[in-house]
Amino acid sequence: MELYVHERDEQILIVAVDGGLDQSTAEDFTEQISQLIDQGQTQMIIDCTNLTYVSSYGLSTLLSLHRQMAKRGGDVKLAGVAGLVMQLLRLTHIDKLLSIYPDVNQARLAFRSS
Repeated sequence: MELYVHERDEQILIVAVDGGLDQSTAEDFTEQISQLIDQGQTQMIIDCTNLTYVSSYGLSTLLSLHRQMAKRGGDVKLAGVAGLVMQLLRLTHIDKLLSIYPDVNQARLAFRSS
């Protein structure tokens, strides 16, 4: 899995992920995202357009990120989730806990309207 800061839009940080999110990649993902949160980032969009796989460990990582952002008064939104990853989020009902949008632009608009 590769994680990179895609862009900054005012207070919103857009981070793109490529590949899979599982036990072998979750630690690096968590470390990089935690650094951004520790720097004061409170609004984040995770662009999942190229996320191809999420394990149960990866799901736990996403939920932990959600809780961490909420504790600091922030929010994280997922964008571009599709295919098997979206099916897994629905099957586990995590789609009810996380804010998921079809694309980055709609996630960005959701931040602006709140």
